Amino acid sequence: MKTTKKNLILLIVVISSFTSCQGDDPIIKEEIVELPSQTPTAVEGFYLLNEGNMSSNKASLDYYDYKTGVYKRNIYSQANPEATLGLGDVGNDIAVYGNKIYAVINNSNKVEVMDAKTAKRLKVIDLKNGRYVTFGNGKVYVSSYDGEIGLDNNTPNGFVAEIDTTSLNIGRTVKVGRQPEGLAVLGQKLYVANSGGYNPTDYERTVSVIDLKKFTKTKDIDVAINLNRLKVDSDGDIYVSSRGDYYSIASKLFVIDSKTDLVKKTFDIACANLWIAGDQAYVIGSEFNYTTFENVITYSLINTKTETLLPQSFLPKSVSDLITTPYGIAVDPISFNIYITDAGDYVSPGKLYCLDKDGNTKFTVTTGDIPAHIAFKQKFK
Repeated sequence: MKTTKKNLILLIVVISSFTSCQGDDPIIKEEIVELPSQTPTAVEGFYLLNEGNMSSNKASLDYYDYKTGVYKRNIYSQANPEATLGLGDVGNDIAVYGNKIYAVINNSNKVEVMDAKTAKRLKVIDLKNGRYVTFGNGKVYVSSYDGEIGLDNNTPNGFVAEIDTTSLNIGRTVKVGRQPEGLAVLGQKLYVANSGGYNPTDYERTVSVIDLKKFTKTKDIDVAINLNRLKVDSDGDIYVSSRGDYYSIASKLFVIDSKTDLVKKTFDIACANLWIAGDQAYVIGSEFNYTTFENVITYSLINTKTETLLPQSFLPKSVSDLITTPYGIAVDPISFNIYITDAGDYVSPGKLYCLDKDGNTKFTVTTGDIPAHIAFKQKFK
């Protein structure tokens, strides 16, 4: 869920207009679409979490099976008919770890834990205003704003919760900056991007570093304002995006050296979303400016070994011309097939595009509303 000054105001209005009818929302039925199959590797397929509009309880879960080519929409409601409000309100992130799916449902203040084979609910973990999820060392970590949704100059600092994968209980928590977003584990350190997005006059500008053994914050790395996405490359460098202020300060992408915890490189490109696979970073730049009321869209490619911006776009013009609102991005770690989503007008079903590593389109399929987050499913041992 993108958090901008304009979006937050709209979300607050939407909350008040939808609250009275939330309980009347019908269960979304599963739908099946036949797509081209592909050879399974260590990856069998992926889950796609559709955010859905706030206060509409339209978050939904799709699954694409590589071997059969079957794409199933709305699998959560099919697997969990007792969940009368479906998956919930605003699907903000998803990850598969071991044999479980962890879906962070932001405005429903929960983490849904599901069986990775059946999507059957295993547990609901209460977590206020959860944002992003990652894992490592046998634990799952989720960032939380720890505050109500809405612009506020006096919001509390957020935290990261550590979830035990056996008991599915939250164990330790640690305070970080205000409105923490993306996070990643590297060895015994957890890196967390802080945004301060609920107070645009005083954005945060740090990445918090957590010692996982002690589960304490050891430092804050000064980077830039309004941080969001955070990924780690094969050399252990951390890529973190700044969304800027949507006026005079542009969005940029930064590289942090995990050995020194210092910023070592700045890319003067917009970054709304980011995925790293192999030795390449795939960057969606979608930057709206409130002064010009223009939205500039780019599809950049970075060689993470040489830390150089490549001249070509990762998306051919034949596909980019079809996309209205680029939103989600994922790249298969073995085949390097590219999956990119189009949120369209944010209120209608979106689309998912699959391209091979050479940029040839393999298929296009209709998704749920605001298709946003992809989690690859590994073969069970």
